[in-house]
Amino acid sequence: MRYQPRCASTSPNTSLRAMTRLFCAALFATTTWMQAQTFTVLHNFSGGLDGSTPYTGLTMDRAGNLYGTAQYGGFQGNDCHLTNGCGTVFKLARQGAGFIFRPLYQFQGFPSGDGANPLGRVIVGPDGALYGTTAYGGENGEGCGGTQPGCGTVFQLTPPPTFCKGVICNWEETRIYNFTGPSDGALPRGEIAFDPAGNLYGTTESGGHGGVAYELTPAQGTWTLTVLYGFNDGLDGGSPLGGVQLDPAGNVYGTTDTGGTGGNGTAFQLLPSGSGWTLNTLYDFQIGSGGFVLLAGLIVGPGGNLYGCTANGAPNGNSVVYEISPSDGGWTYNTLHTFDQSYGGGPAANLVMDAAGNIYGTVRGVAGTGNLYGNVFELTPSSGGWIYTDLHDFTGGSDGANPYSSIVLDSNGNLYGTASAGGTNGYGTVWEITP
Repeated sequence: MRYQPRCASTSPNTSLRAMTRLFCAALFATTTWMQAQTFTVLHNFSGGLDGSTPYTGLTMDRAGNLYGTAQYGGFQGNDCHLTNGCGTVFKLARQGAGFIFRPLYQFQGFPSGDGANPLGRVIVGPDGALYGTTAYGGENGEGCGGTQPGCGTVFQLTPPPTFCKGVICNWEETRIYNFTGPSDGALPRGEIAFDPAGNLYGTTESGGHGGVAYELTPAQGTWTLTVLYGFNDGLDGGSPLGGVQLDPAGNVYGTTDTGGTGGNGTAFQLLPSGSGWTLNTLYDFQIGSGGFVLLAGLIVGPGGNLYGCTANGAPNGNSVVYEISPSDGGWTYNTLHTFDQSYGGGPAANLVMDAAGNIYGTVRGVAGTGNLYGNVFELTPSSGGWIYTDLHDFTGGSDGANPYSSIVLDSNGNLYGTASAGGTNGYGTVWEITP
């Protein structure tokens, strides 16, 4: 049975003229939900220069502008034709009460060396530039087992050096690291994070023997990569897909999708130890207890509590939202919410917590279940438990479908994210939910 809508317990072929009309049009389609929530489509992707299939969430700067990536679309020359485009980076600039969509960069793929197919969210760095990763591309043309040559990149995007008067103004891309695999990792994806000193942290899905966690350190205009830990797909885990988060002490947290005592992934902590790092496994996921398929990483909440979600695998195939809390020198696992079997194809992106302690996320949805197109949810702490609220059910039509997106909140409590499919063109949407 579906959850009720209130609380329930626990491309180059596209002409510049056409694209200009697209980006300048008012692309708003609004539906009122329960007289308390308003769902608005901010952009419908065309599959052309603006991109296609936005798998990742958005980032917001101090001015309230939104930034994101699309895995496909954009440039389709070089080897990009193999995947219908090498992907894009875009901006939704605030203008009055709405937003104007602007493309920032189109990846060119091999042999240009700039990367291809971003599968991670861009973030705003301490210098105000955008930083992100591409899963493929780079200067290694031998490939790493993917649809594109190259093992992936870490990139920086900066605005044009001079004022641009046009609608389409490409930002300048600098590749700060090209993965070569296997020792330094390959196929970077998931969340990246900066520490206060300006060092950058992330993970790769493969490389090594089961993926790596890495640190990039800037010095005199160059970046040096250090592998913090190489997973071996054994008891320590493997395939860290969700990226990393840091706590105030500089410890690094994440999840692995494979390995561990049950072979179904782990939650881990990396602790600075002398000149290196020590891995601490916080929880081993098992079929029938804590769920599995760990596409999302961890977020750090008050008191050092960690929050995450599984996309599948609790009893009868259900997915869960969970908490891992420090306790007496160890860690305690607690399930906050279980999605029933109709919500198979559960959360696939990092959660977010607001200042009041409410948790927000998306459910990707999956064919053959009662939740075909996914939804947006909120978990509210109440009397020692959590209340689940379904904020929006995607229809697969003009609103979008199948969000693999994390959520970003503004100071007014508005929520923003992406849907990987659907919309008026079938290539995904950017959406807003206002209270």
